Amino acid sequence: MASIRKRRFGPNKEHEKWVVDYYDQHGKRRLKTFPNKKAAEAWKVTALHEVQQGTHTPASVSRTVQDVWRLWLSDCETNGLEFGTIRQRRQHLQHHVLPFIGRHRLSMLTMPLVYEFDSKLRDGGRSLTMRRKVLVSLKTMLTFAQGRGLVAQNVAKGVRIRDDSREVAGPLRAGVDFPTQAELNRLIEKSEGRWRPFIITAIFTGMRLGELRGLRWTDVDLDTGLIHVRQRASQWMEIGPPKSKAGKRDIPLAPIVVNTLRQWRVSCPNGGNLDLVFPNTVGHIDSVQGIHARFWVPLQIKCGLTTDSGEPRYNFHMLRHAAASLFIKYLCWSPKRLQVVMGHASITQTFDRYGHLFDSAESDRADMEKIERAIRAS
Repeated sequence: MASIRKRRFGPNKEHEKWVVDYYDQHGKRRLKTFPNKKAAEAWKVTALHEVQQGTHTPASVSRTVQDVWRLWLSDCETNGLEFGTIRQRRQHLQHHVLPFIGRHRLSMLTMPLVYEFDSKLRDGGRSLTMRRKVLVSLKTMLTFAQGRGLVAQNVAKGVRIRDDSREVAGPLRAGVDFPTQAELNRLIEKSEGRWRPFIITAIFTGMRLGELRGLRWTDVDLDTGLIHVRQRASQWMEIGPPKSKAGKRDIPLAPIVVNTLRQWRVSCPNGGNLDLVFPNTVGHIDSVQGIHARFWVPLQIKCGLTTDSGEPRYNFHMLRHAAASLFIKYLCWSPKRLQVVMGHASITQTFDRYGHLFDSAESDRADMEKIERAIRAS
């Protein structure tokens, strides 16, 4: 049950407000005040529906978005989440959430308000990728709040951000988005010393940089020709498990990788208990910045893989795209097999990134010729 009544106040009772008097799903009496009757009636309809569904959170006991977000961050730290993940979520709060919805109470959040929040992020110059990351953080925070009884429902759960056609890149192309086969061969030929086994392994396995930096000799089976990806090194020089369950996988090795790693094992710096395949010169974890500055950037300059302004054309992650293209073209792997070896969390991710590479240009041309002949014959 719920009722709406007018309340007058002020020295001469010249001001008025409208109060919704109702009981929540726990049988506790609640009051909610509005400036006019129309707003009170509209809110009453929504509130009674939420009470009936058991999803109502009274505004008087609801905490603000920023307060619960900080509580969520503390929980992330307690549970030992990676420093990089916590740092990103803290940046989302500071730079994107606080300016727009940080002071909103959780009970006041609605799906339309979340869409409005995304619109403000877009108008503020945030990229599609950043907006999606912020939305994921918001959804995860609300799930945390829901599990602790701080909010009755996750209003952001059904929110989807549409692609902005101006921001969506086209299909990956060799020579633009990843090195061509000739460029890959040049990278191998120009690599020297400890960097040669590193680049060969990267090209022929498609492993992520963190996985290469954290790879142990105990996870390399040269007799059967397999690498067991079981850990990675973070940007902050910490060893931990792959970022997802799918990251733990086995990757078959080409003969060149097996032979090169056999030779490299003899001279590989000893890192003690770390047992790293690609450590720095004293056997410790090599830094991302060091690999780029001492190896990846100079190597591209040496190979002539630079822009007109002299900047390197490719980032290291593009070697992963190159490996996937080779797996598809020469091994004829199915999308599912590629998903497993690349360590993608879902087949959707594999198709979104490499689906176009499964198509056969030769087959397409033959099919188009059939259409041409049919039209000409008629």
